[in-house]
Parts: sequence; C-alpha cells; structure tokens
Amino acid sequence: MRHFVIRKAIVLAAGRGTRLGALTASLPKPLMEIAGCPVIGHVIGGLASAGVRDVLVVTGHLADVLEARLGDGAQYGGAPCVRYARQERPDGTARALATGRAFVGDEPFVYAWGDVLVERGSYARVVETTTDGATVIAVNEVDDPYAGAAVYFDEALRVSRIVEKPPKGSSTTRWNNAGIGVLRASIWPRIDALAPSTRGEHELPQAIAALVEAGEVVRAVPLEGAWFDLGTPEDLQMARSAWSKT
Repeated sequence: MRHFVIRKAIVLAAGRGTRLGALTASLPKPLMEIAGCPVIGHVIGGLASAGVRDVLVVTGHLADVLEARLGDGAQYGGAPCVRYARQERPDGTARALATGRAFVGDEPFVYAWGDVLVERGSYARVVETTTDGATVIAVNEVDDPYAGAAVYFDEALRVSRIVEKPPKGSSTTRWNNAGIGVLRASIWPRIDALAPSTRGEHELPQAIAALVEAGEVVRAVPLEGAWFDLGTPEDLQMARSAWSKT
C-alpha cells in the first residue's frame, strides 16, 4: 500500500473556550500549557513529525496574542512555514476551515483542532492511513460521545454515519470524532451548502457527514493512547496530570 504525501494542514484555533471561564479571558485556549508547552505547540510538533511542512492556523479570539506567541512554530519543532488566517465571525468550525480554502487549493490536507491533545504519533497514524489522499477521520473511544460527534463505522472502518452532539445516552456507538483527519477538495461544496446547526454554527462534522451521505468513502482511524479535548478546567487538569507522567 502506497502512502500519500500530505504537505499541508489547517489547524482550527479560533474558538473562545467559554467553558473555561476566566482562564481564557486573556489567553487563547490553544495557548494553555501542558507539560511546559502550549497545546497548539503539541499540535504543530505532531503535524511536523507526520511530515506536514506547511501549516495554516485559523485564529479568532485573542488572535494577536496567539499569533505572537506561536510565531513560525519553529520553537515547537514545527514546519518551516506557519501562516495565519482569521475567522472574523465565530460561526463554526466548518466556516473556520473554509478560510483556508485558497491555502490548500485542490490538495488533500490534514485538519486538526488546536485545543485537542493527543499523543504525537497519532498524527502520523492518521496521515499514513490515507492512500491517494482518501478522506479519513480519527476517532477515539469514550463512554458516550454526546459532547462531540458520534461516529458509526463497519468492520472495514468505513464510516456510515456521523451525528453531531447527539442527545446524551442516545448513541449506540462509543466512538467519538477525535478532531484530526485528512480531507479533500470535495469538502468545500459540502461546507458551502451547510445549514447552521441548532447552536447557530456551521459544524465541520456535519459537512463530513454530508460526504458520507453522498456516498464518498470516509474511513475511521481509531486512535490509541491519551486524548483530551480541553473544554473545561477539569479537562485541563486531567491532561496536565496525564502528561506529567509521560
């Protein structure tokens, strides 16, 4: 099986992180430190270790602070070129991703959440799973994926359904959208046609679900090891405790 080279990535780092309260009043959530490194520094380093060489970071809340701190990403073992685009309106992750449309052109690209912490090797696992730029999404096992997006797939790891923010206790899968994947240019028409969610946002998992519904092959990549979405102070503390032991 031939591995497809993925040269570019879009990192979504525009959110306010309202559930973190005062912690993000003057500091963007992706700059929260874990083991002496901001979360987004771990992301940039992981992408670089997977062979990605050109990264666009989408900023929004406290964009000047994040951009000044991250710089070109070199201090985190990052790619030779980290660029920035700003999401002027906080209208969802799909719209945030769309700010990078010209940056990636028609190439397959990695996408990643700038506030999700995974083991560094997870990025290489995702990139190495795709062949010829096929669409893949990383998934992680949880008790109930109600806080994220429930992902259903078969024994061949082909995704059959994605449900964004399912009601608590309603999912029959334990697999959650892990916030990393490889997308192709086929995602752009799905984003263009996307209606706002019940939260009033254009959600990227809904756009990927539209690919699945249209018959495009989307494969799941189960992740191993630790996974943290740093949405609450408790999540942040658990991540810091886990990484202090590694």
